[in-house]
Amino acid sequence: MGLTAAIFGMSTLLSSYSIYNVSKLIGEDALQHLALFSEYGRMALNAEDDDSASSSSSSSSAEKPFQKVEFLVRDWQNFDNDDPQTDEDFEEMEREMDEYVKGVIKERDAKDLAETRQQIATCFEKVDCYLLTHPGFEVTKKKYDGDPKLIEPTFVALLDRYCKKVFNSELEPKRIHGRYLTSQELAEYVKAYAKMFKTGSEFPQATTMLAATAEANNTNAKSLAVAKYKSEMDRWAGPSALSYTPPEEFEKHHVACASAALELFDGMANFGSKGPIDEARADVEAQIGNAKDVYFTLNEGRNPLAGWETYYLPVLIALGSWVLRTITDLTCSGWSETCKAGSDALGQIYGIVLIFMLIVGATKAKQIGEKLGQIKSAMQLVMPHEKAS
Repeated sequence: MGLTAAIFGMSTLLSSYSIYNVSKLIGEDALQHLALFSEYGRMALNAEDDDSASSSSSSSSAEKPFQKVEFLVRDWQNFDNDDPQTDEDFEEMEREMDEYVKGVIKERDAKDLAETRQQIATCFEKVDCYLLTHPGFEVTKKKYDGDPKLIEPTFVALLDRYCKKVFNSELEPKRIHGRYLTSQELAEYVKAYAKMFKTGSEFPQATTMLAATAEANNTNAKSLAVAKYKSEMDRWAGPSALSYTPPEEFEKHHVACASAALELFDGMANFGSKGPIDEARADVEAQIGNAKDVYFTLNEGRNPLAGWETYYLPVLIALGSWVLRTITDLTCSGWSETCKAGSDALGQIYGIVLIFMLIVGATKAKQIGEKLGQIKSAMQLVMPHEKAS
């Protein structure tokens, strides 16, 4: 019984559309089994309200934890028309289904029966049912080989209508605290609930369910907040960005992106204890800080004034040598061996540097072209163009 409750509990926590398969009718025992878990859901809601009563963003106690449960009744024998032929006949059968489930879950005078139905209504947004006839005795025989022609036509038609109803119109994404989950978010809830139910020997306490749900919710809020920050910063300073952003503008954009990311986190992380939420928020801030350092490094790598020492130092040396040699040639006597040796040495220096620069230019023409483009960008930063009046 404990393992059955764990399986049913975990599937209901993760599902937006729970289908409860019963035979021939919706018995009181089926309702009681459903109500058993529904009570845990109600307790989890109450625990949330108690834990976050002081928070203005806490969930309303009127919010129901689960979206829909549907009793799928097999081998139903009580349709008024047992040989439907037209769409109108099947529509009338589905109206009978609606009337049947309304009768099952309506209020009862007996206290225990009334409480069972009240618990179910408290925890599910919608309770429905679908009735399927027997597929035919041919399919129950040992020699049945799977031939669909042997299945009763009424069963096939009802099953077809049921599948279209579920997958074409009724099914919707899982929703928790009023938000539809993405696939990545749902994966976090799967891991949290699997950890909660790992023993399978006993049903978890409501506080355990609350903690697991809050943990998954905080994890999803962290992931989305950091992803939002990175998405915004990528456009300005990411690997694919082409232009350099000045430090003041970079800092301003970082502050705006970080504020938007934290606002998203605060809007999502409003479930559970304040301590874990604060820890998760601090983690978001730390991840944003680390990401900022990466973006700053990438942005500085595009600084047109950075890295030019490789080129302008040799040029300055060559230029200085040429100037000194020119001065030496103009001021020294032609018969002075010292002046002549100094002039030759200076000439050799700038000659060697020029040869070095030619070699670099031949082997790194592409990089030099990029550097020339950076010079243009640098000139635009240092000496902005005056707009024509």
